[in-house]
Amino acid sequence: MDKPDITILTPLSLRTSWRFPLQSDAARREVIIGGLWLLVPFVGWLMNMGHRIIMVHNMMHGRSAWPAWTDPKGLLWHGLVTFVGMLYYYSPAMALAAVYWWWGRALWAIIAAAVLFVMATVAIPGYMSHYCREFDPREIFDPFRAVSRVFESGAAYWHAWLIALSALATSFVGLLGLGVGFLFTSVWFWQVAGFSFASVMTRRHGLMQER
Repeated sequence: MDKPDITILTPLSLRTSWRFPLQSDAARREVIIGGLWLLVPFVGWLMNMGHRIIMVHNMMHGRSAWPAWTDPKGLLWHGLVTFVGMLYYYSPAMALAAVYWWWGRALWAIIAAAVLFVMATVAIPGYMSHYCREFDPREIFDPFRAVSRVFESGAAYWHAWLIALSALATSFVGLLGLGVGFLFTSVWFWQVAGFSFASVMTRRHGLMQER
């Protein structure tokens, strides 16, 4: 198996983050598997979410990120748990959006929904990496803790966001391949984002498990 030269403790940069999912045969093979899973509606998305959780978990415990497609049931479970967490964080924004559409298009409701949506998006990486360490659901369903971790991470957290957004924009190049390429470039983007946030959270909050 190829030994990774970019790990969760590698200094975070655009170059290291973008290279992380493509740095070895094993890494590239798992991007391809993830793209093929996306052909299965919704379940494939959950599987890829779980895959990122396992990758980060492996690295936090001093192991190679790959292989991480070895336990489909476990991947599906972790994807489902973190998805429920996302619904939990976005539910206030969704509720206010419903108020806007169903009760008179009140401007205050849609503005508040937009603010809460942005806050939830910013907070989600604050729980995701901590859940990866020991798979403790309590790390997910505590928004105040998640938000505090974001601000405790300082400028490095926003650096990770810039890297993730640049990868998101680049991933749309995959649409040029008759749309099929986007299956794989989107998986690449998700792994870049997951790696970037995990790198920051691991360093700032001491999440690396002693072996």
